Amino acid sequence: MPDINRPYIPETIVVHLGAPDAAAQNVSLSFPDYIKNVASSEIFPTWPEAALRANIYVQISFALNRVYTEWYRSRGYDFDITSSTQYDQAFFFGRDIFENISQIVDEIFNNYVVRRGSIEPLFTQFCNGTTVTCEGLSQWGTVTLANRGLTPYEMLQYYYGEDIDIVRNAPISSYIPSYPGTPFGFGSRASEVRTIQLELNRIGRNYPAIPKITPVNGVYGESTVEAVRVFQGIFDLPQTGIIDKATWYRIKYIFVAVKGLAELGSEGLTPEEAENVFGTELKLGDYGDSVRALQYYLNVIAYFNPEIPSGQMNGVFDSAVRNQVIALERFYGLTPDGVVDFRTWQLIRNIYDDILRNLPDGFEGGRASLYPGFTLTPGMRNDSVKEFQTYLNVVGQNIGDIPVVEPTGYFGPETERAVLRFQELYGLEPLGYVGPNTWDAVAREYNYIRFGSSRSI
Repeated sequence: MPDINRPYIPETIVVHLGAPDAAAQNVSLSFPDYIKNVASSEIFPTWPEAALRANIYVQISFALNRVYTEWYRSRGYDFDITSSTQYDQAFFFGRDIFENISQIVDEIFNNYVVRRGSIEPLFTQFCNGTTVTCEGLSQWGTVTLANRGLTPYEMLQYYYGEDIDIVRNAPISSYIPSYPGTPFGFGSRASEVRTIQLELNRIGRNYPAIPKITPVNGVYGESTVEAVRVFQGIFDLPQTGIIDKATWYRIKYIFVAVKGLAELGSEGLTPEEAENVFGTELKLGDYGDSVRALQYYLNVIAYFNPEIPSGQMNGVFDSAVRNQVIALERFYGLTPDGVVDFRTWQLIRNIYDDILRNLPDGFEGGRASLYPGFTLTPGMRNDSVKEFQTYLNVVGQNIGDIPVVEPTGYFGPETERAVLRFQELYGLEPLGYVGPNTWDAVAREYNYIRFGSSRSI
């Protein structure tokens, strides 16, 4: 499965046979067949081959831009592109396809144009160049350029600038909606959160009432909640501070608009802006802190649900972890494939939060509490920070290399330094904030120092 934050070639594309709001049929067909139809409708097969290729590159990139920006789907439509030349490019369902055009499309359908330094398929505006002119490519103009001996790439540079590249052999995938499929909010930690943080910060440059989110770290903290709430208020959505489908796609719609991603003069989307820092999923063979966090959640759930087996916390996604995941997915009604995608993660987090809300009085018995279900970050002030500082204070008093912090409830620079030092000493990723792995490790040390034993979960 390709990274959904990066462009890919859709196996199929859904075309609306009319203007966007027209009561017209939607048809689904393979992406190459769509491009063959467009090319056969827009240009003449008798043109020089170099001109045909330049035009087909443009038609591919135009369509991919519509798919990648979810131009219509983010507006609530159930299609990817229209057949109306007023909005998109010509498409006549059922028409005959020219053989030479078909051969060229089969060769280059998974190549597209980008602006150098950007990753989104360039919105390759074009017109016929005779009855209609525009800033982009002139279809008839390519014939003149081809007769002068220019290559397809040189023609694209002529119309779109020297700073363009052609991405070749892009991956092919079925349509993957950008919305992860389930609402998420405070305490979530994922690439989807980072995407929202980046997009809201960029939108905030045009809508300064939206507070800036800092840091942009993929952790859904208080600043993210407030930015989402303000955005929802500006755009007449329920001010929940939670990213549901409506909020996700409204953010996508506004982000594409302010960045101009569907315009020829696009601001561009950099690779760093689309970086998937947390990975798309966890599966057999993976390892690291994300797997360790998964093991923590699964073991807590297993403690309260005997249908879920418990396991080690070694940071390795082995067959035992896969069996835990399968058992959880089966019990809670998901497809039991043993893969932890975003939907599975959200299920796990929801179950965990439900456990926290229903813990019996006195469950801890003086020992450290369970992880509160959200990430503690610098600048945060609440009772969970104070509780964590209490544990870290005891650990620091007994381990000289860890600074002692006072339990004030404020996650300031001293607490951040102590957290970083603890993470370095205990082999955790030195991030400076407190997720389930760091909380659990500190809690275990606290329990050992105070009671001579650690909790079994």
